[in-house]
This record gives sequence, C-alpha cells and structure tokens, in this order.
Amino acid sequence: MKRRILSMVLLAAMCAALLAGCGQKSATWKVTCPWAPSGVAAMVSQQAATKSTSYSDTITLVAEAIKGDAATVNTWVADTKANDTELVFVGEGLLSITSILDPAKMQFGYEDFVFVENLYSSIFVLSADAKLNIGSVADLEAYVQQGTEISVAVNGATGSEAFLAASLFGAMGAGDKLKLTPYQSAAEAAQAVARGETQFAVSHQSQILETYQQKGVTIVCAFDEGNIENGPFAGVEGVGQHGYPYFRNRCFVMARAGTDEKKVAELKELYGKILADAEVVEWLQDTMLLEVDTMSVADVEAHVENVKSIVNEYKDIVAG
Repeated sequence: MKRRILSMVLLAAMCAALLAGCGQKSATWKVTCPWAPSGVAAMVSQQAATKSTSYSDTITLVAEAIKGDAATVNTWVADTKANDTELVFVGEGLLSITSILDPAKMQFGYEDFVFVENLYSSIFVLSADAKLNIGSVADLEAYVQQGTEISVAVNGATGSEAFLAASLFGAMGAGDKLKLTPYQSAAEAAQAVARGETQFAVSHQSQILETYQQKGVTIVCAFDEGNIENGPFAGVEGVGQHGYPYFRNRCFVMARAGTDEKKVAELKELYGKILADAEVVEWLQDTMLLEVDTMSVADVEAHVENVKSIVNEYKDIVAG
C-alpha cells in the first residue's frame, strides 16, 4: 500500500513538472536592425543572438539586418502589434535627429515602443591628419583660434557624427568656418582624413584604429564626459571635462508598445545575461571597441533629450 501511495505521489509530481514546462513555451524573437546591414549594430546583434540559447530555454533571438532606417521602422510599427515576437533597434538618430530635422519622414514616435535594453555604447572620437600635429583639446583650441577653414569627414550629412562635429567646433566659436564632408559609410568617412581629403574625421574608435596604428592620424579627443578607459585609445581625453557638449552613440532594443510587461522583463533579463557574459564583454571591448552600458527607461529618455538639445542648438550649422 505504501509503495502504491509513493508511486502515486511521484506520478503526480512528474505531471506537475510537465504541466509547468508546458506553460513555458519557447519563442523566437526576430530582432531587426534597420540600418547598415554590415555595420556595428548588426554585428553586435548577431553576437547576442548566438549567445541567446546559452541563457534561455524559452527565448531565442534571431538577428535580421536590413537597410532602410526610418522607412523600415515605419513599416515595422505599421505591421507589428503588441506581443508580437518582434524587436527593433531605434537610436538617437531617429528619435533625436530625424524627429527634429525631418519629422515628416517618421510615421512613428517614442510612444510606439517599449524599451527593452541598450545593446551597447560607442564613444566617438575626433581624429586629425597627422601632419597637423593635433593631439589634445588644447591643441585643437589653438588650431581653431587661427581662424582657418575646418573640414570634417562624417557619416552622412545629418548623422550623429555631423552633430558631434558641429557641436564641438560650434562651441569653440568656429561654426562659420566649419565644412562637413559627408560620406556614404562610417568606415569611408573615417579613412577620408588619412587620404588628405579632410583635416578631421568623427568616427567610431574601431573604424579609425588601423589608420591610427599606421600613424596616418592622431586622435584628438573623445565625445564623452571623461577619458576613454579601455582599449588602444585609453587615456584620450573626453570633451565633457572641458565643458563641450557630447553624447554617446547608443542602440536601443525596442518591443512594440503594449507588449506584456512580463515578456519585456524576461527579454531585458536575457539581454542583461548576454551583456554580462565574459566572452561578450571581451569581444565588445577588444574587437569592437564598444562598451556594455545597460540602461533604464529614465536613462534612455535623458539621452534622447540631451541629443535633442544639441540638435536644436547646432542644426543651423549642420542643415544650413
């Protein structure tokens, strides 16, 4: 009789476990990167997708990289409903720059999304033609005081790099001397200064590294509050400590507004585990020259508003 009772107890426990397992259905979440299919964000997203199965039995991330920017996000918002297993990247380029310079291009707003996590932070740097011998903010200020024309290579006519250049030289009083030279890609813009096409360039650290190692450029400063702490550019001073405006390039993973809070929390927890993975941290820092920078909703909104303030102040320099 005791054996029969024990067997029944074990059977009931097994059934309960199976039922609990059935309640945790596996879902595949597609993560759309709507710009630069071979760019930084797409590469980091693919890395996160690869790691997702190591940290969750119920969520698998699948990275999709396509070119389209605002048009792609417009379509995503139109076609995606709350609780669809779809995620998309949105950053300050759309929320803070396009929303001010070309709002007609956007058929969506911040309210159409719910924040999951920030995928990474990139600290942009200003590089200079090595022949100019400019290696610090003080050197740059002295150069600007000469009153000569200033040419800066940037990725696109109105991207983040353009506004960082405009805000730095504009704050130095040289906005009327500044010529922004747009290129079709961030990598191309980063190399322009070494080819002698411009005096300066604003770029991701990884995109200027090879040219720097070949001594074709000097690294003048970083667009951040303090000095760069890690990597080959460790010690490069941040413009913020000299009172100049700055912002980091960030990449927000967003779900459709109205998505269940528990699902969003589960996704945020998964991204948190992925971004804390030692291999991922090392890869981001050493290969991509990026930083893990997990954020809250308040952090995101503060970032968006900071970039908006810079865009509003310097848009005449960038857009004419």
